[in-house]
Formats: sequence, C-alpha cells, structure tokens
Amino acid sequence: MTKFKLLRIYTDAASYSGDRKSLEVIAALARERGVAGITIIEALLGFGKSAHLHRHHVFESDRAVVIEIVDEEERLRAFAQALREVTGIGLATLEEVEILFQATTPDPHRPDKP
Repeated sequence: MTKFKLLRIYTDAASYSGDRKSLEVIAALARERGVAGITIIEALLGFGKSAHLHRHHVFESDRAVVIEIVDEEERLRAFAQALREVTGIGLATLEEVEILFQATTPDPHRPDKP
C-alpha cells in the first residue's frame, strides 16, 4: 500500500533564496520535481525559533507562510532533500495523512498518475 504524507514547510513571505522569494523557489522546484501539488497559505501572523513576529506591514509583507504538499512518502523525502539548498526555510515537517478522496480527472502534468 502506498503511504501518503504531508510535507509542511514554514517560512515567511519576505524570505529570499538568492534573488528569488523562498516560497517561489520551493514552488518552482516542486513543479520541476513532479510533486502532486502545492498549496501556499499566508498566515495573519506567526513566530518561530527566533521569536520574531511575522506579520503584514504597511510597506512590506513579512507574514508567516505555510507550504503544504501531499504526495507519496518517497517522493516527498526526495523533495525535502533538494530543499536543503533553499535558504529562508524555518522548519519542515512530514506527517502521515489519510486521503479520503481525490479528483478523478486525469492530470496532464503527471501522465504516470490518474
């Protein structure tokens, strides 16, 4: 039986990896690696290990961001290894999920999966 997991990545909207926003680098890498899909959620506020409060400012958004990806465990573990090169990630977790249902239309981006 295939094990599905949830990879949850914590960062903030103002984090950069090189000259690109970290969340954009992560999304592009996810697409390039063929993960099933990605959702980026912007939080109202949050803080992590540094206790710096991430929130929306008048001139720039420093809001906390959570990136969620559900896929096969092996694919997510390989993807997480590739993330080690991306700066600006605060925390990454891997959790077990139970898929109750999913779309039945074929995905043209993943011909190997219905």
